[in-house]
Amino acid sequence: MSLNPDVRVAALAGRIAERLNTRLQQTVRPPVALALSGGGDSMALLEVASDWARAAGRRLVAITVDHGLNPASRDWSRTCARAAGAAGADWLERRWNGDKPVTGLPAAARRARHALIAEAAREVGAKVVLLAHTADDVAESDWMRSRGSTLGGLREWSPSPAWPEGRGLMLLRPMLGERREDLRDLLRGRGRGWIEDPGNAGFARGEARRALGPLRSGQGGSFVSPLTLDRERGGGRAVALPLGEGFEGSGDVAMTLLCAAGHDRVPRLDRLSALRARLAGGDPFVATLAGARVQSSKGRLLITREAGELRRCPPVPVCLVPGQATVWDGRYEITAGEEGWRVVPALGRLAGLSDADRAVVARSLPAARGALPVLIRDGAPAPVLAWRQARVRSLAPRRLSLALGETTQESDLDRTIHGETAPPDLL
Repeated sequence: MSLNPDVRVAALAGRIAERLNTRLQQTVRPPVALALSGGGDSMALLEVASDWARAAGRRLVAITVDHGLNPASRDWSRTCARAAGAAGADWLERRWNGDKPVTGLPAAARRARHALIAEAAREVGAKVVLLAHTADDVAESDWMRSRGSTLGGLREWSPSPAWPEGRGLMLLRPMLGERREDLRDLLRGRGRGWIEDPGNAGFARGEARRALGPLRSGQGGSFVSPLTLDRERGGGRAVALPLGEGFEGSGDVAMTLLCAAGHDRVPRLDRLSALRARLAGGDPFVATLAGARVQSSKGRLLITREAGELRRCPPVPVCLVPGQATVWDGRYEITAGEEGWRVVPALGRLAGLSDADRAVVARSLPAARGALPVLIRDGAPAPVLAWRQARVRSLAPRRLSLALGETTQESDLDRTIHGETAPPDLL
């Protein structure tokens, strides 16, 4: 027996709200951010999330990114602003300026969108961004990957892929189990409209939508791609999905490399697979990949910043602004208390450090010493370890912890991760 449409829509809203309750805190000061494109999915999420925010005593901030790819995009932004206001949410807009690539436009737009959303969310103090992906998106992504796409998987709770803009920021997708058409029923029932972006018909995503059509009632997110079938049937296809929006696939090794190297450039899949095979073999070895150095010995695995990469592409010296957190080398967030300091790598400057600083450096791994941050300034007699004159936070421990799923709720984001800050006896 089919449910009354009103009952079905109410049940849908209740499921989404319950997922928000499970992950998010109530009556706390930081706002919750929401990515609002104006499409049916994000408009439905705005409706449910705004109801939840009022009940939970939370501020909701909708963020719209204007990619500048459609002549109507300014009108779309205005539609989003009105919708956010009607829902009782604050609204911010960010624009993707500059030249657009001729090839790889969807990936570049996705990358820019994540970075702009992350910057805006951090600006207002949000720790979680709500995204409106649905069960249809999961099925389409599976379909695209089964045909060779490198698009990553989608998880309900995952770190922002933007680096370093999204550091410490989590993405929550509370509608992954819901069908796109059901969300439009919710909007119709509330008398709300939405934008149909003609760009959705193009590129691989549009091809996937045409091939699959909307998920039918009862399907949920249960679409099974040929890729999944091969795994389940033991078809012999050794497929390791590359990292993407959800850091899926060969996540542990790849994410550890990226965290050690301080960037987000995923290594080639063949090289990553070769490294994983060597690790599984158990023999001692030293290798480099993606700007990281891997040293494997019996019972121990060390992954650090690659010194050779540091010499080939040294981080640009950065002038620190007092009181302003600055990300350096993708691995440290440094906040100086005084003017005039610049941060540079210790490589080539270790001999100039004080005896006390060299004693501290001696306690770190030899392969990692050159990549430590030191501060220099005009008129200063010698460089100093950054921890002497600034507040330094190591970004890799939290980044890896979030990527590996060790954090499951918003409240977990307040705790200090081991290794994130220097031990009390460092200095």
